Amino acid sequence: MNSELNYPGWVIFHVPHDSKWIPDEVRNQFVLDDVELEAELCRMTDHHTLELFTSLIPTNQIVYAPVSRLVVDVERFEDDSDEPMAERGMGVIYSCTSGLGELRRIITDEERRILLEQYYYPHHLRLTQTVDTALSLHGKCLVVDCHSFPSHALKYELDNVGKVRPDICIGTDDFHTPPGLAEELVGIFEGQGFSVSLNSPFAGALVPMKHYRKNQNVHALMIEVNRGLYCDEKTGLKCDNFWEISRLIREALVQSCSSVILPLP
Repeated sequence: MNSELNYPGWVIFHVPHDSKWIPDEVRNQFVLDDVELEAELCRMTDHHTLELFTSLIPTNQIVYAPVSRLVVDVERFEDDSDEPMAERGMGVIYSCTSGLGELRRIITDEERRILLEQYYYPHHLRLTQTVDTALSLHGKCLVVDCHSFPSHALKYELDNVGKVRPDICIGTDDFHTPPGLAEELVGIFEGQGFSVSLNSPFAGALVPMKHYRKNQNVHALMIEVNRGLYCDEKTGLKCDNFWEISRLIREALVQSCSSVILPLP
C-alpha cells in the first residue's frame, strides 16, 4: 500500500455492494438454503471494493452500505416503477437471484417499509449529508461510485451474456460527469495495461437525488473493476496481486483528479 496517495477533500467514495451481511431478522425472507445463499452472495457481492478503492482514505470521505444488496440495493430507485431492473426481480428489494430464480418469499408492505427505513433511507441520508459537507467546504464534490463485476456475465445481465468484458468499466452521466474526466481516466488505465470501456457493460453514475440533474457542482463517476483481476471468483478470496491492483486504481484516480480541473459553474 502507498501512504502517499492523497485525494482532495471534495472526492467522496460510495461503496454500495461490498457487504455480504444479511441480518438475522431478515434471513427468513430468503427461500434459499444456507449453501445456496452463500453461493448467491459470492456471485452478487462486489468483493473487497471497500479496500480496493478506499484504503488509507479518511472515513469522512467514504459512504458504505453495511448490508448486502440482497437485503436492500441502495443503488436502485426506491420506486419500482422508476427502476428498470425491477422487471427482472431486482428492484430496490430483490425477489430473484442472479440466475433469475426465486430468491425471496413475497414480503408484506410492512416488511418492505421496515427494510427501506432501516437500510435504504439512512444510507441515502448519509450520502446526501457527506456530499453537502463537501460542497460547503470546497464548493464542489466528486462522487466516485465503486463497483466490481464478474468476468463472465451472470444470467440476469440479459444484454451482456457472452460478450467479452474489459478489465475496467467507467460509467458516466451526461449532466454530472465533467468533460475530460472519463477520457483522462481511460488513458491512465490503458497506460497501466488495463483494457477499458466507457459505459459498457454497465453505465451511469450516482449522485444524491437532492442534486440529481440540478446541481452541476456535484460531479459523478462510476468505476467497475473486473473481479477476475483481483480475487478468486469462486470463493471471493483476494488474489496475491490484490494490493498492486488497488494501488494502480487509486493512483489513476489521484492522477485524474489532479489533471482535470472540475469546474464550478
